[in-house]
Amino acid sequence: MNHSIIKSQFFSIIIIVCLFACKSETKQPNPDLASIDFLRGDLLLCGDGQFGELKFSLSCNYETRETFDLAVTLLHSFQYNESEKAFVKVIDADPNCPMAYWGVAMSIYHAAWFPPSKEDLIKGSKVLKIAKNLSMEDKQRDYINAIDAFYTDWETIDHKTRAKRFEAKMEQVYLKYPEDIEAAIFYSLALFSTRDRIGKEYVNERKAGEILEELFKDNPNHPGIAHYIIHNYDNPVLAQNGLETARRYATIAPSSAHAQHMPSHIFTRLGIWQESISSNLQSTESARCYAESAALSGSYFEELHGIDYLVYAYLQKGDNTNAQLQYNLVKERKKFHPMMLTAVTYPLTAIPARLALENKDWKKASNLKIQDVEINWEKFPWQEAIHHFAVALGAVNTNDFITVDIKIETLKKLHQKLIAQNDKTKEIQIKQVEIQIKTAQAWLSFRQNDTKNGLALMKEAVEIEKKTSKHPVTPGDVLPAIELLGDMLLELNKPNEALAAYEENLIDRPNRFNGIYGAAIAAQQSGNLEKAALYFNQLIELSKNSNSNRLELIEANKFIKTQKVI
Repeated sequence: MNHSIIKSQFFSIIIIVCLFACKSETKQPNPDLASIDFLRGDLLLCGDGQFGELKFSLSCNYETRETFDLAVTLLHSFQYNESEKAFVKVIDADPNCPMAYWGVAMSIYHAAWFPPSKEDLIKGSKVLKIAKNLSMEDKQRDYINAIDAFYTDWETIDHKTRAKRFEAKMEQVYLKYPEDIEAAIFYSLALFSTRDRIGKEYVNERKAGEILEELFKDNPNHPGIAHYIIHNYDNPVLAQNGLETARRYATIAPSSAHAQHMPSHIFTRLGIWQESISSNLQSTESARCYAESAALSGSYFEELHGIDYLVYAYLQKGDNTNAQLQYNLVKERKKFHPMMLTAVTYPLTAIPARLALENKDWKKASNLKIQDVEINWEKFPWQEAIHHFAVALGAVNTNDFITVDIKIETLKKLHQKLIAQNDKTKEIQIKQVEIQIKTAQAWLSFRQNDTKNGLALMKEAVEIEKKTSKHPVTPGDVLPAIELLGDMLLELNKPNEALAAYEENLIDRPNRFNGIYGAAIAAQQSGNLEKAALYFNQLIELSKNSNSNRLELIEANKFIKTQKVI
């Protein structure tokens, strides 16, 4: 008999026996699994179910690899519930696969979002306890130990410190296995989760971006690489570097509402409003599909998050009609899923505030009411502060100074409540409420004819704003302090200083409707008619095809016609 055939048959038998043995081993139940409230059920994948391409070599049985890879793609697009369900399917098929437990722990960490709840931390700790007792290869154990560094001692060590421990461990994995693409990607995610959330040096973001951009060259359809590039470049300094990726990400993971939305972070930073609108129209449609598929009792939060960005983008085009139509889709709703997310509570106060403040409709702003939803607003001081800030600006500009005083005191209490929470992940929120307090105080002094103090307070607010990054959940402040400083300087008949403020504002916030209009008026009043024409033309171009009824556009067109006659 041919020896090569015998050898081939021998190894075939060995492989079959090994596979049979592995399958038999995975059927052994683990009693600890029963104590964990895993998410289970059919995966709710809208569209064609495409979430990108990757191959993660650390899954266990060959039969579970496709499900495991799908779970990782879902994880990379922040489809956390569905990624956990997919990892649990791997656990059910192969209870001795340590990386499936790793996946569950990663799915409830939410590295780029809000900290896990107490229940999630308990769950993650239990999941990792099981995983650590399984036999595994060194590389698998390194991954397990990295995420375990985040969950260990969660009762006594704060979130920020544990996130830094995870980052340090992932850096070790990244350096130890330079050929492992996923190690580099998850290390980049860890860098983003521990970034300086207030400052504007963007040290972590630059480092992560360099790693990811290099990987993207050979992995153009990987969802995690594209997604995390956008997150790391979601700032005015680096945004231009993320434009190409932003335009590709939605096609990589077309079934993800979050993937459809994320490009708009870059579009918003660069003032590319029509692309932001297109991105979020697709995202909100995907979110509604998911809510329907999941039979949710309330609207999926991704829809509201996308609508917040839509309203912002429409307003920058001067399109009040479509901005209002988007708000009409959600303003009467009572329930959202999940209800406690920042991405739900923020838009509920920010959207109506924007609609009033961007239009300088002070009467409307002064009469705003918080949306009646099934939520305890006491738990969300930052989000509640946005409402009171909008009312304060409305009241101060309608000479209702008593209401302004009340709202300033309310803002101070909310500020103290945020500080008392002693949560380092809310440092941006604390600073933003501080800016709101200074701004409201500034305009109160200004309207009460103490213009010197009013201007000084407004400049203080601007200095805080310059040192504070935007919160990642928002497309932008409801009104930038530096833009309001420009408004104040115009009223003080200081058009040159006002123009400088507006133009500085437009560097970090390009193509803002009010910023461009303010710059045009300031240039006109300072006698620089050429620059005034430049900005008025920008405003007209910005609002093209938006059917806008803004009075500012009528003024812009009138000025341009006058200049042509001259």
